[in-house]
This record gives sequence, C-alpha cells and structure tokens, in this order.
Amino acid sequence: MSNRVLFWLGLLVLSSGCTAAGPSADRASQNFERSVCGLQEPLLFWLWSHLAGSPDAGRLAGLRHVEDIRFETADRRILRGYKLGATSHDGQPVAARGYLLVMQGNAILADQIIGEFSAFAASGLDVYMYDFRGYGRSDGKRRLKAITSDYVEIREALASDYAEGYIYAMSFGGIALLNGRVIHNAPVRLVIDSTPARLSDHGCPPEYDPVSHLPADCRHCLFIVGERDNVVTPSMSRELVEVAARHGATVLRDDMFAHPFMDAEPSVHRHRMRLVEDYLLHNRKP
Repeated sequence: MSNRVLFWLGLLVLSSGCTAAGPSADRASQNFERSVCGLQEPLLFWLWSHLAGSPDAGRLAGLRHVEDIRFETADRRILRGYKLGATSHDGQPVAARGYLLVMQGNAILADQIIGEFSAFAASGLDVYMYDFRGYGRSDGKRRLKAITSDYVEIREALASDYAEGYIYAMSFGGIALLNGRVIHNAPVRLVIDSTPARLSDHGCPPEYDPVSHLPADCRHCLFIVGERDNVVTPSMSRELVEVAARHGATVLRDDMFAHPFMDAEPSVHRHRMRLVEDYLLHNRKP
C-alpha cells in the first residue's frame, strides 16, 4: 500500500472531533484519548506508528549538545523527545535567543531527523522535537484530538520561556498545527510544508479543513509545495496555499521536491533544508 493511500486512509477517519483547545486547566478535565471516529481510529494510528518504526538512540551518535527531554501534558501523559542546545557557530554552548519547534510527519520519530536541524542550533536556537503521543518513546493513546492538544500545550510552554519562536511543520504536523490554532498565536516565522487544504473532500467535517484555520495575516508564513509529492499532491494543497498567499504568505512550489524527507536525491533534500533555514533564520524569501 502506497504512502499516499495510507495518508488519506488516516485522514478519512481521524479528522473529525478535533476542536480548538482551551486553557490548560480545561484540557486537564477532557478525555482526549477517546476515539472520536470509531474503531478505525486506533487501528489507523497504530498503522502509522508502526510505519514510523522503533526508537533508536544510536541514530544520535556523534550529535553534539543533544538532550533527552520529556513534557508532561495536562492529562498527565509523558511525551519524550530531544532538544538540540543552542551553540555559537564554533560549536560552543550559548544562551538561546529563541526556539525552533519541529512538527514532523505521521510516520517519523524524533531520533530519525533531529540531527537535520543542527544549523538552527548553531544559529543560537534551542531545537525541540517530540515523538507524537503513543509513538516511539511517548506515552498515551494515539489520537488526533490528543496530539493536537499536546502541541498547543508545548507551544504555550515554549512561548513562556523564550522571546522568539519558530515552527517547521510538515505534512500531518501542519494539520495538527492548523487545527490547534497554534498559528494564531504566531511565532516570528513558520514554515508549513506539504499539508493538504481540505479534509471534507474525503468525508470529514468541513469545520476541520486546514484552510479554514488560516489567520487573516500570514506574512510570517512560508508554504512549500512539492510538484513531485505523491503523498500530498499539489492539487491537494493548492487551495490552502492560494488562500495563504492572499493573506500575505510566501509560497514556494518546486519542481524537484517530493514529500518532506522523501526527496529522491540527497542534493534536493539539502536544497529544501537550506531554503527552510534561509527563511526561518534570515527571513530570505525563496
């Protein structure tokens, strides 16, 4: 079964019942781990977490200034991940000037790609990435409503600790970002890479379409579309990026890009990452 088919199977049953999260005190009393889409929901999240594989700390070998971190949610689940500590360009630890939160796709663990963001740490940012709830080393049941709420809490905690914030959300991470309304309490800049515009075209309630949650001002946002993406095709994201552009966002369409971390050539992947770095770190528009 192709990645594209698996992606949309998951979206068909996982996209209803997701509401904007309220204050942390309110979230603590809610049951986010109940299935909102019947028996298919836990089955399909199990499938995605299986595709993500098992955690392997050996992937971090040789990575400097990496810290094993944990985050306790309002409903007392422990999310585990990694932080790359801020350094100077010569590799010496420094006080962070801000943070980067990485929100990965639905079949990726933190230890698999955290090292890709070393350039952000070397620019003076603390880089955070967590395994989704129920994935890898994180506790809890895999549910869309819970994962969305988790990132609202993570973002609130980071915003209280840092003066500057940046987000790179890809694929499913962009869905969680937009449905959680995190974008409305915006960091300095953010990148949304390969996220679909609508879920209602595939049987989901229209109020959960990502395009419905764009703020009026998207001037701090870069949206990326890979013309070779066969997971979230350009047609699936077209409306999202067109509306975002009307709201002031920068849109990058690249003929060589596939889905994030699935580019055919290492050189294409490196080019993609440099563009993300240039936009977030230096406000250079592609």
